[in-house]
Amino acid sequence: MEYKVTLIPGDGIGPEIIGEAKKVLETVGEQYGHVFNFTEVLMGGASIDAYGEPLTAETLETAKNSDAVLLGAVGGDVGKTSWYSLPPEKRPEAGLLGIRKGLELFANVRPALLFDELKGACPLKDEISKGGFDFVVMRELTGGLYFGDRYTKEVNGLMTAVDTLTYNEDEIRRIAKWGFEFAMKRRKKVTSVDKANVLDSSRLWRKVVAEVAKDYPEVTLENMLVDNCAMQLVKDPSQFDVILTENMFGDILSDEASMVTGSIGMLPSASLGKTKLGLYEPSHGSAPDIAGQDKANPIATILSAGMMLRYSFDLTKEADAIDAAVKKVLESGYRTGDIYSEGKTLVGTKKMGELICDAIKGLK
Repeated sequence: MEYKVTLIPGDGIGPEIIGEAKKVLETVGEQYGHVFNFTEVLMGGASIDAYGEPLTAETLETAKNSDAVLLGAVGGDVGKTSWYSLPPEKRPEAGLLGIRKGLELFANVRPALLFDELKGACPLKDEISKGGFDFVVMRELTGGLYFGDRYTKEVNGLMTAVDTLTYNEDEIRRIAKWGFEFAMKRRKKVTSVDKANVLDSSRLWRKVVAEVAKDYPEVTLENMLVDNCAMQLVKDPSQFDVILTENMFGDILSDEASMVTGSIGMLPSASLGKTKLGLYEPSHGSAPDIAGQDKANPIATILSAGMMLRYSFDLTKEADAIDAAVKKVLESGYRTGDIYSEGKTLVGTKKMGELICDAIKGLK
């Protein structure tokens, strides 16, 4: 089979980690008889430098005409680049929001899995982490505070900023259905996270989620306030299966979830919508402080490529091969700096990619 993949290296460590993910996909293609045709485009700060805007119409059109999009990272050091002197709609992260909206990707899926081999890197106490955990954060991606009306202006002599958090019932219902569908394929539990004791949008969220739950009688639904969820993630992450939540809460909680696994460099993500076209990216940022130094952990991006094979291309066997190869390399004791511990073998970005490619070849 042939597949069209749009590559967006982005900024910072983005080009390095995308380079390794591309090698892994090429290895999968060679081993399993597929051809991945890659088209590389700019987005984020790199696009600002080249075209004066974070997301061009041409980049979006290329993405729309592909079978899937694989993204590195966008953005830079807020205090050290001129990108952040621009208006908000012209900054690197606006490109990310724009492509999600343009591709109609409303569901962000972030798995949080503690690899047995990395339990030593988990910051939680042994009695909490010893049993492991495996859950998914299902985050609504194109509504809420990030996409509501906003302005900054003088009111009664004081500069005043306003951001609007808006959801309608259809936006909530479609992401809730995704959450319950995922739960049906896992351990059949959904934890819906909101702030219903304060926010009208959360009260509507809770109402609509309860309505959707009636169509999934096999799935257990619990409601949890976002502040309690933040505490429970470090108290007992094993209690969760699918965490279903709105845009901003999901942004924050998924980053917290990534750190309890040991490193944000280990967690992939998928942004999905009504069609098979999805956007796949690591959960971490552009890490400009280590860019170009062969220090970045490419595993999250490589696992994101695996999610692309699974969800956009229905290549389950090939996706499983990537997951197995990553596990094999970790079992062999190889580590990038962010997950390194005494007695292991420290490797750089390129070497980690090579090791995973070799492991895929060894699985055949």
